[in-house]
Amino acid sequence: MKIYNTLSRKLEEFVPHDKEKVTMYTCGPTVYHYAHIGNLRTYIFEDILEKTLNYIGYNVKRCMNITDVGHLTSDSDSGEDKMLKGAKREHKSVLEIADFYTNEFKKDIEKLNIKWPEIVSKATDNIDMYIKIVKKLLEDNYAYVSGGNVYFNTSKLEDYYKLTNHKIDEMVVGVREGVEEDLSKKSQNDFVLWFTKSKFDSQELKWDSPWGLGYPGWHIECSGISIKNLGEYLDIHCGGIDNIFPHHTNEIAQSEAYLGHKWCNYWIHGEHLNDETGKMSKSNGEFLTLSLLEEKGYNPLDYRFMCLNSSYRKVLVFSYDALNQAHNSYQKLKNKIKSLNKNLNEELNNLKIEEYKNKFKEALENDLNTSLALTVIYDLLKDDINDTTKIYLIEEFDKVLSLDLLKEEVKEIDNDLLEYINSMITKRNEAKQNKDYALADKIRTELNEKGILIKDTREGTIYEIK
Repeated sequence: MKIYNTLSRKLEEFVPHDKEKVTMYTCGPTVYHYAHIGNLRTYIFEDILEKTLNYIGYNVKRCMNITDVGHLTSDSDSGEDKMLKGAKREHKSVLEIADFYTNEFKKDIEKLNIKWPEIVSKATDNIDMYIKIVKKLLEDNYAYVSGGNVYFNTSKLEDYYKLTNHKIDEMVVGVREGVEEDLSKKSQNDFVLWFTKSKFDSQELKWDSPWGLGYPGWHIECSGISIKNLGEYLDIHCGGIDNIFPHHTNEIAQSEAYLGHKWCNYWIHGEHLNDETGKMSKSNGEFLTLSLLEEKGYNPLDYRFMCLNSSYRKVLVFSYDALNQAHNSYQKLKNKIKSLNKNLNEELNNLKIEEYKNKFKEALENDLNTSLALTVIYDLLKDDINDTTKIYLIEEFDKVLSLDLLKEEVKEIDNDLLEYINSMITKRNEAKQNKDYALADKIRTELNEKGILIKDTREGTIYEIK
């Protein structure tokens, strides 16, 4: 398998530390609000990666964090604390906010058929691990205490910017322009490992530490959770490209200083989902959540299908026209598959199975080319082989794509429609008893025009909604 590695800035053959298993860490949500569909695009590509690795024979152990404390919008302690912002907005405690939005996030994940990671760990459950790492960094002179806070000293590293390929003078203070400089730092590039002095006097969650009452910096959370659950050698670390700097850059710095060796071999990042005006965010225009798409009549898998038709490394521009196209294409594909005869018990064509499995694997092993993987399914449907073989292969491929390609959609029927259908069937049965076959046929036609197919059986009249 070849995958694009941000660290080397090239496609590389994937070779795990241990042939028996693959360790994979993915940055989880900061649970202060609903996830927007741009966030969810990243989790879709990570899901495809994990399922691809499993499909081609690896045993994947995946860990994800839940950030429920200390996520500042800048490293100079000058931005907003996202968790505190959410608590103030809704007049709830930080932990109440975290629990509510964690559950909402999980609902979105389930709707998109994304596999919930084997290990999911809250930032607040790992305070002892962060303190252990910070203590060792101080002992080894990679960190210092200043103004009551503990900072990582980036000047101790020769290759701090190896993930970004930046030069020091190209980086802005505290990550973004307009952010004030933290005067407690020795260098603008240093970052906080542990806060005891913060402008957020109302910070709700604090813990005792050797440096005083405080809370962890954002970056230390992922390092601590990953090392604790996946060990000292990590195969894959994923996230959105906006995590490359400073978050992942700082993770590498503190983790490798703590461990004393290279930590992670493959850094894999997904590109942004933009709207037509630019980068999508919670503060930019309509807040596009999965629930909003559902309210507008879309299936969450329409959005998954839309994402899979593009490379995870390319900017994807969202519009409702694009989503409509994805919806129509997805429904056409589902209808073609639905037309296959599932009641036949034909002999599987093993030569064709091997041929199409190889094509499907080759597509995914080529840097997760999901668009080409979908093309394999279209080619399969056009092939002159029996339906039993086609169904077998589609079921196999959907273990990775997770588009419910063979699942029959169950349409909800409201009470008014149910009452209408039952009354029309009753009228039709009465017409047949009275030998008024013209009226019976008229009722059948009327129901058919409304997408309601009826069928007479020994047990009575049954119906199906198209």
